Amino acid sequence: MQLSFQDVVPDNADRIAGLAGAYERKTRFAAAVRATGLPLTLNMVVHRQNLERVPDMIEMACTLGARRVEIAHVQYYAWAFTNRAALLPTRRQLDEATRAVEAARQRLKGVLTIDYGVPDYHGRRPKSCMSGWGRQFLNVKPAGTAVPCHAAETLPGLAFPSVRTSSLSNIWYRSDAFNRFRGTDWMAEPCRSCERREIDWGGCRCQALLLAGDAGRTDPICALSPDHGVVEAALQEAEQAPPAFVYRRFS
Repeated sequence: MQLSFQDVVPDNADRIAGLAGAYERKTRFAAAVRATGLPLTLNMVVHRQNLERVPDMIEMACTLGARRVEIAHVQYYAWAFTNRAALLPTRRQLDEATRAVEAARQRLKGVLTIDYGVPDYHGRRPKSCMSGWGRQFLNVKPAGTAVPCHAAETLPGLAFPSVRTSSLSNIWYRSDAFNRFRGTDWMAEPCRSCERREIDWGGCRCQALLLAGDAGRTDPICALSPDHGVVEAALQEAEQAPPAFVYRRFS
């Protein structure tokens, strides 16, 4: 069972989650999970406003009896993108958190598994989003629509098929939506000739659209992308005092 917390400080956890009492309810639920004997994973969502509390998050995982904890950086889409300047950590914060994780891994070896990664904007190469578009992942939404990633419907010009009218085999192998960014034939430079083209698969298509305005471009997170300047600008902005949150969420 996996359970997400937005902070170890209840008031801030509730503020980020947008739900009063969320922290207390989740803590009770974690105890109920452990009482059944099920293994528990905590997903600790980290960002600029709580990253210094990573050691406390790891201790909380131990206290709640978790076997595994994910120190998961916020992904900058939707509401998080609107509040990116208030959430993106500075390099100093990131380095301190990384040291804390490395120390905890040594101290808790065999007791608690700690998953941790560098947030996209601080990386030099993009992540292999969903292990590559249409390569391993298919998500069926409640209305029956099949998508190759959770946010794929944000991409314009794609008609996503439904399991109500088509078989999973037909959706996976023959639909335009699942084939559009599959493999490497769709890639332009610098991805097309890059030695990592079958490792990161060009990065995230939704992020390419969000930052470069075109889902077919190289993910701007990549330092080789011609659009990488937008990421560097965001990091420079993060070094300054962050603005207040914009609490209006997308409908």
